[in-house]
Amino acid sequence: MRIFKFGGASVKDAHGVKNVASVLQKTGYEHTLIVISAMGKTTNALEIVIKNYFENKEELQSSIQDIRKYHNAILLDLFDNENHAIFHKINQFFEELNTFFKINKSPDYSYVYDQVIGYGELVSTSIVSAYLNSINIKNTWIDVREHIKTDSYFRRANVDWESTQRLINQNYNPNTLTITQGFLASDSHNFTTTLGREGSDYTAAIYAYCLNAESVTIWKDVPGVLNADPRYFENAKLLNKISYREAIELAFYGASVIHPKTLQPLQRKEIPLFVKSFLDPEAPGTQIGKNEDLEPKIPCFIVKKDQALIALSSLDFSYIVEENISEIFSLLATYKMKVNVIQNSAISFSVCIDNIYDNLEKLLHHLKAKFKVTCHENVSLYTIRHYNEASIHQIEASKTVLLKQLTQETTQVVTK
Repeated sequence: MRIFKFGGASVKDAHGVKNVASVLQKTGYEHTLIVISAMGKTTNALEIVIKNYFENKEELQSSIQDIRKYHNAILLDLFDNENHAIFHKINQFFEELNTFFKINKSPDYSYVYDQVIGYGELVSTSIVSAYLNSINIKNTWIDVREHIKTDSYFRRANVDWESTQRLINQNYNPNTLTITQGFLASDSHNFTTTLGREGSDYTAAIYAYCLNAESVTIWKDVPGVLNADPRYFENAKLLNKISYREAIELAFYGASVIHPKTLQPLQRKEIPLFVKSFLDPEAPGTQIGKNEDLEPKIPCFIVKKDQALIALSSLDFSYIVEENISEIFSLLATYKMKVNVIQNSAISFSVCIDNIYDNLEKLLHHLKAKFKVTCHENVSLYTIRHYNEASIHQIEASKTVLLKQLTQETTQVVTK
């Protein structure tokens, strides 16, 4: 049993969908489950739809039509016959989406987000499945929401492993090629939930764990796991082998190639993870597994943009003690802030956060009641694993350093 995951870049157009077929023909596809993300930038486009629903209803239908036209163009490139059943199926999805907006009564942004955003994956997997069947790569399309169950923490749901394991064991046929969606799940009331951005990798790991898969392969538009994001760093190098521990460290600090939750279930059952290029499927890529050294042993760079750095000090210059820190973390949890760095001294406490839920102003208002507060918005957090002096200088050059923290293997720098 193998799990393959294809991201949005791999199916962004008809050529990409045809390339997925080519990859399968080169690698084989017996006893394989394929997890697929939304096509291209569809998730971003659906986020604009959601924004229009709440803030600019005059543009709502126009933004939906843009997504519909994008997918229809792909369909027309893949299928000669417009009477093919896939055209009707995709139309049904968009009708469902419009119906949701008409009947929805909930003002909860996160709930609405999860009910809407998943149409990207439902549409993409349906198109890929239909195309593969049309060229005689026989497969079964399944709705992942019938297998993966979570709590109701919309936009970042937590998996109910017991229910998920039971449903997969009861309903999954491992003897066929199967296509399903990444990123999506459902709660106990059958409302759609999502596993967080880039959650399709996690979906692949969930299935691998529950099916005792022999391997997971994530197909990307890069040769494998690189030591830096080539969008932000020049001369990024391929990492041939990485241990689970090292990969978890990189994911924790925000390496975009691997979702932070993906590795834990694989490590528990020692299932190897491969990251390969869908442009060169026979190249070795990167292997992540048990007791694999980092090869080559070089500095690894990670950057998180659009962070907020909050610096707190007591109003009366008293010490920041356990009671204060406990209260600060309680507020960070209340306002759903993702904490990336903390640093404290006797009379100060600094924290670098992701303002995912747009609650920063509320948090600052609450903190100012008890602390002197300074906040730097739109800062960048750089993390270097296995750093050396040259790598630190490379990051700090021509930037204003607001916070710096070094441990034996990792340094983190917040810059403006």
